[in-house]
Amino acid sequence: MIIGIPKEIKNNENRVALTPSGAQELTKRGHKVYVQATAGVNSGFADDAYKAVGAEILPTIEEVYAAADMIIKVKEPIAPEYKLVRAGQIIFTYLHFASSEPLTRAMIDSGAICCAYETVEREDHSLPLLIPMSEVAGRMSTQEGRYFLEKPRGGKGKLLGGVPGVKPARVFVIGAGVVGTAAARTAAGTGADVTICDVSLRRLTYLADVMPKNVKTLMSSEYNIREELKRADLVIGSVLIPGAKAPKLVTRDMLKDMEPGTVMVDVAIDQGGCFETSRPTTHEDPVYYVDGILHYCVANIPGAVPYTSTLALTNATLPYAIQLADKGWRRACKENRELERGLNIVEGKVVYKSVAEAWGLPYVPLTL
Repeated sequence: MIIGIPKEIKNNENRVALTPSGAQELTKRGHKVYVQATAGVNSGFADDAYKAVGAEILPTIEEVYAAADMIIKVKEPIAPEYKLVRAGQIIFTYLHFASSEPLTRAMIDSGAICCAYETVEREDHSLPLLIPMSEVAGRMSTQEGRYFLEKPRGGKGKLLGGVPGVKPARVFVIGAGVVGTAAARTAAGTGADVTICDVSLRRLTYLADVMPKNVKTLMSSEYNIREELKRADLVIGSVLIPGAKAPKLVTRDMLKDMEPGTVMVDVAIDQGGCFETSRPTTHEDPVYYVDGILHYCVANIPGAVPYTSTLALTNATLPYAIQLADKGWRRACKENRELERGLNIVEGKVVYKSVAEAWGLPYVPLTL
């Protein structure tokens, strides 16, 4: 199979979808790998490193798309790429269709086979291709929130961990999945006063056992969220429903009860955001105010640490990419239910129910 690795063109997206090590694993199986020039440079991988393992460098993104049977990316295609995707081509990347109707319709029109990292799902409902970036995003959500809590950055001017004689800042994490757990653990490590909420009592029981003593657990409800927001200095939203829009758990009317300069980080923004007042931002222009509350809603948080993120992502995606390349998408998905669940749009049909529901489109159950 011919595999294409284009350079990411989303704002400040510095990751690359395949390391030289990953390229070597594919080339030694007889596959052709084309990498766009400088695609890996911002992640620390020079063109020569790809050449050394048998990959070829192409100068333009157009040439990569035109040559490849399968495109492996990090982020979803953006508008300039829509016209480059063609019928029958496999697009293997984070897609987050439920947050973008234009992208959804463009991929339907393309006739491509769109396999989304974020909906590849194991029998235990874990999401193996989302976990590594969720770990990064969770840690970074606390890191970025701490930065913007500083007064010169627009926050309250509080130090997360406080100092002797001064109470630590309060961090409220909504959602106790991979992102929320990583965020809470990182915040706890600074000495902050952390509360994490979730609808799963079983999950909260587990976290109560394994988290540091400065992390408290709370059952998620509208009442509890509203009360915690009144006291919070940093709020991290990390709610996920695989493939679907995130629920709006913090509404605009709740902001009036919060203290000015409170920082809200919406890690769920890729799926539409879990705060009603969220809108996607970029690393270039990451924050904005609503009613005196500072919102950080960068849609590709891990892109700020591309070396770590690229290695973590390739560790997870490469085994699946090899199956798609070795067997073709149809056989690979038939033999691996995890991959089958990753299929969102196939040859013009929406085959993932949550995506169809998000935009009122016909849902066509997949038959392999």
